[in-house]
Amino acid sequence: MDKNQNANKAELYSGNRQTVGDRLKEYMRKNNAKQVDIIEKARPFFTDNLKITKTDLSQYINNKTEPRSDKLHLLAKALNVDEAWLLGFDKNKHTSSVTYPTQGDDYSINDDLSSYEIKPKNMVETTTKHIPLIGEIACGDPITAEENVEEYITHVFPKGQVPSGELIDLRAKGHSMEPTIPDGSIVTIRLQPEVEDGEIAAVQVNGDTEATLKRVKHIDGLVMLKPDNDAYDPIIITPNNPATIIGKAIQFTSKL
Repeated sequence: MDKNQNANKAELYSGNRQTVGDRLKEYMRKNNAKQVDIIEKARPFFTDNLKITKTDLSQYINNKTEPRSDKLHLLAKALNVDEAWLLGFDKNKHTSSVTYPTQGDDYSINDDLSSYEIKPKNMVETTTKHIPLIGEIACGDPITAEENVEEYITHVFPKGQVPSGELIDLRAKGHSMEPTIPDGSIVTIRLQPEVEDGEIAAVQVNGDTEATLKRVKHIDGLVMLKPDNDAYDPIIITPNNPATIIGKAIQFTSKL
């Protein structure tokens, strides 16, 4: 980061915007949480190429550095907070409207925060998308058939960041995917016939009449639908107990 970028960043911190470290400390204080608790909340979202270490988290909390965009997204998802709130912007933690601090001049945040740009009008541009919430699945019908749709839910995304592909919403029922996905959450699914090992998928079971959310695991030639809650048993896929992948879970929303 050059001197001008440092100056911009320092100027921003001296205004209304708090740091990621400030927000993490606030979260820990209000939730009586320790650093290890945040790591454990984030662990279900780790991949081979994306993890948050204890050293990473300590540096964020102590304002030594700020997370790059993919780690920021992971942290926000794990803590069930908005990314812009976690970045320190003046924003309600669980809502979609965002107000940036007024500094008088136009400027952009580069470096690790390159996905955010301060606008002259102090508001982020958003795009809405209406996604069908699927209820009971009629046997033999495509999952997106109109008779399967309970309602359409309006989602708000930053402009240019609407997920690709055909999307549906499902309502999580039960506790098998907690703590990752709480009971009653609305889960957005991107329709696709396959997912990577360990990813959460919506899967049709029971003769394709019921949808369930589970991690898809391949173990010794077997396909297993694994819950995140150890109190629940996995589902083993066999010729006598077939299943069809609906798509990949890409996000969820949950009420407090």
